[in-house]
Amino acid sequence: MGCATTPSNPLSLLLLVLFLSVFWHPVQARPPFACDPRDPMTKNFPFCRTNLPIPDRVRDLIGRLTLQEKVGLLVNKAADVPRLGIRGYEWWSEALHGVSDVGPGTKFGGDFPGATSFPQVISTAASFNASLWEEIGLVVSDEARAMYNGGMGGLTYWSPNVNIFRDPRWGRGQETPGEDPILAAKYAASYVKGLQGNAGERLKVAACCKHYTAYDLDNWSGVDRFHFNAQVSKQDIEDTFDVPFRECVMEGKVASVMCSYNQVNGIPACADPKLLRNTIRGAWRLNGYIVSDCDSVGVFYDNQHYTSTPEEAAADAIKAGLDLDCGDFLGLHTGDAIKKGILNEADISDALVNTVTVQMRLGMFDGETSSQLFGNLGPRDVCTPAHQELALDAARQGVVLLKNHGPSLPLSPRRHRTVAVIGPNSDVTVTMIGNYAGIKRYARTIHQQGCTNIACTGDQLFDGAIDAAHQADATVLVMGLDQSIEAEFRDRAGLILPGRQQELVSKIAMASRGPTILVLMCGGPVDVSFAKNDPRISAILWVGYPGQAGGAAIADVLFGAHNPGGKLPMTWYPQEYLASVPMTTMDMRSNPSKDYPGRTYRFYKGPVVYPFGHGMSYTNFVHTIVDAPTTVVVPIDGHHRPNTTISGKAIRVTHAKCNGLSIAVHVDVKNVGSKDGSHTLLVFSTPPARHWAPHKQLVAFEKVSVAARAQQRVHINIHVCKYLSVVDRSGIRRIPMGEHSLHFGIVKHSITLQPATLGVIKS
Repeated sequence: MGCATTPSNPLSLLLLVLFLSVFWHPVQARPPFACDPRDPMTKNFPFCRTNLPIPDRVRDLIGRLTLQEKVGLLVNKAADVPRLGIRGYEWWSEALHGVSDVGPGTKFGGDFPGATSFPQVISTAASFNASLWEEIGLVVSDEARAMYNGGMGGLTYWSPNVNIFRDPRWGRGQETPGEDPILAAKYAASYVKGLQGNAGERLKVAACCKHYTAYDLDNWSGVDRFHFNAQVSKQDIEDTFDVPFRECVMEGKVASVMCSYNQVNGIPACADPKLLRNTIRGAWRLNGYIVSDCDSVGVFYDNQHYTSTPEEAAADAIKAGLDLDCGDFLGLHTGDAIKKGILNEADISDALVNTVTVQMRLGMFDGETSSQLFGNLGPRDVCTPAHQELALDAARQGVVLLKNHGPSLPLSPRRHRTVAVIGPNSDVTVTMIGNYAGIKRYARTIHQQGCTNIACTGDQLFDGAIDAAHQADATVLVMGLDQSIEAEFRDRAGLILPGRQQELVSKIAMASRGPTILVLMCGGPVDVSFAKNDPRISAILWVGYPGQAGGAAIADVLFGAHNPGGKLPMTWYPQEYLASVPMTTMDMRSNPSKDYPGRTYRFYKGPVVYPFGHGMSYTNFVHTIVDAPTTVVVPIDGHHRPNTTISGKAIRVTHAKCNGLSIAVHVDVKNVGSKDGSHTLLVFSTPPARHWAPHKQLVAFEKVSVAARAQQRVHINIHVCKYLSVVDRSGIRRIPMGEHSLHFGIVKHSITLQPATLGVIKS
């Protein structure tokens, strides 16, 4: 829900802010979750003493719980423990792109009628701006804390979704940062840092990276996420699917990871100790809790029939490393699992250590809300003018200019005084939480829907739309998809525009008196080859789902108040691509013997509508490499023998001395056009030829603003072990020796990696 109730008039907004700042004071709307200093029975418990180390407090609390009380804390709707002064708590809240009421832990009303709604994640990812992602997280956590203090929200947010947008049909791809693992990883760490804050061990809110792992199918061709067994190679797990989660835990220091519904190689993700206990908590050292996707423990018993009894399912999940069940399955069956002797009470205590520790870090056992960390945040900190301005800025930064023939954009308020705004997405509050009204600030508008809805099954409204286009100086067609076409549990069958949308676009383009601009509102890619190749369609913009300020952002780009700088975070494939790529096939790499073309720009070499990273500007930028090494020596850890370290002229990452091993590159970005603009410098690497390596991969990106006719120097550091490594077929990450090509737009630079000690080279 966006800030729909905030006055749009600037003077009214100013008066509201002044009123709130003078007359609003923090109120004790929420009683303490625990450790109420007014409760003589509980205030002296050691777990309430904030001067003690958190591990000691957690140990004291868990030692006081009965088995029944422990079981009651294993579910998202955690039970209260009245004798210890602990209230019930709802763990499930969501904040993918703003505080949401999707989860039962958060609700709107009273002093909190709404929260700032930022663009959907796929749109924000298109900005390629890590500082923006962290800033959005900071704002969302301000609003989340304010709502918690006001008794309207929780502190544990099951966001972000950092799954790889592997298949263009996936309905939830819109929730993700796109198809590239490095982009998704950087987004994950940045957004989590914004959400969780910089209070050391303390947490502002607790984020959660989901859904682990290889989850990217909801409901396709008779296969749903509850029954899907993702057959994934060790290579693809290490090289693609785990990358964002590893970065989220190790760099972002996230407080939680959510395991997914699907099976991975025959074992439910939420019952696999190799994934949960060994990888997330062991190798990555998660300091937090692992939660199931909602009802997924019940799913692997009821739907997947993975265990014979519900007690076995509960035992398998907890012993695998699951700490919290979104659902009631563990609450119903864990006690009986202990009675049957297939689970120990100590296993439950271990799980609660992880959940209670997070609650302690959030300050939930610190007594009065007003004395807690962030206790001063309240209604005046939600939907502030600054937050709404950031939502507008984020929406602008996420707009991608796909085509600009002529150029036809930007439009001129002087020459394009009347604009026809046409299409089923042209006035949709729900789809983008905004509407076409932003264009009215620049020109008179004639509005026609053209289609009654996104499905566009009839042509009854075509004539009115064609007439509007014929009258106007310019025509803006706002087409695409919505949640009836792509959403959770709703994958797409194809990539073309639904129904008769394409027919409407072509007829409008023929009738339009001025330039015709196609604006595509959708999360996943659409095959718009017809529009790309039609000279009568002057320009194409992709705006994703741009949030509450979407209408204003689109208008600002159309009329040149903002110079677009977004880049596509996913490949746009032609419809024909789908014929040889079942959604159920998880392989990333191509297999010519099976006519399998591979997935994403890293492994697919076939025709595309628009490539990953595509995005135009109203100006032009050129790159010049100022300083970069030509040779880098990779030191080998002395504990490993050379003949085991170097295989096929590639060094195991675990055998290299990786600390501080990075490549510094200085690039000048010059704006040679006449308009100020922001530019995303994407750096790709092509490793030495290996049949198991990607043909190129993103290794760095930087956002830079450059005034017209000016230039900026960009400093890029490429960590060798992290970004120039590739994964072999056994799932081992290696650094290929030899020549690596770095690509900065059309500029190429070669760097040769060589080992410090040449041992026995094995083929």
